[in-house]
Amino acid sequence: MPADSTELAALLGSRICHDLISPLGAIGNGLELLELGGVPQSPEMSLIAQSVSHANARIRFFRIAFGMAVPDATLARNDLARIIDESFGGSRIGVIWEPRENLPRMDVKLAFLALMCLEGAMPYGGEIRAMRGPAGWRVVARAEKFRIRMQLWQALTDPHAEVPLTPADVHFGLLRELGSAHRPALAAEITEGAIEVRF
Repeated sequence: MPADSTELAALLGSRICHDLISPLGAIGNGLELLELGGVPQSPEMSLIAQSVSHANARIRFFRIAFGMAVPDATLARNDLARIIDESFGGSRIGVIWEPRENLPRMDVKLAFLALMCLEGAMPYGGEIRAMRGPAGWRVVARAEKFRIRMQLWQALTDPHAEVPLTPADVHFGLLRELGSAHRPALAAEITEGAIEVRF
């Protein structure tokens, strides 16, 4: 049985993402068969294809952010670059993923949760840069305008803060729990034109 609620939540995230991938893949295959069968491309079919592609990318992103991170498991840099490009391609937010090496899955999980926290503060767009060095990770968002819910950001690094979470905020709670367990140096800093998460 899972050791704690965080592990149980990760198992649930993995299960949901796993079960959703198959039907989305079937829709994509069906569209390809229609095209091969001579059905003319239409705006409606293009919209469905784009939506399925984006949904697949987001589920792969969520599978890493919310799913199980087995100890010693690693993720390939090329796979990560593709997931990020497909998840954020066409959005107002540009994501620059600097690490060039394969990475521990838990590190990527924390980085993806940080990306989600920053993404939610950038409804008007901007740029997020993920960097990994000898001192650890820095995930930095820059934008002309942010929408910051200060309680969430304060609670991210304050173990005594109690802030009711909504489904839209769950990544803040997970980042705080996992960060305190795996990277006690988790920190967040808000300055003029930038928000930085370090761990």
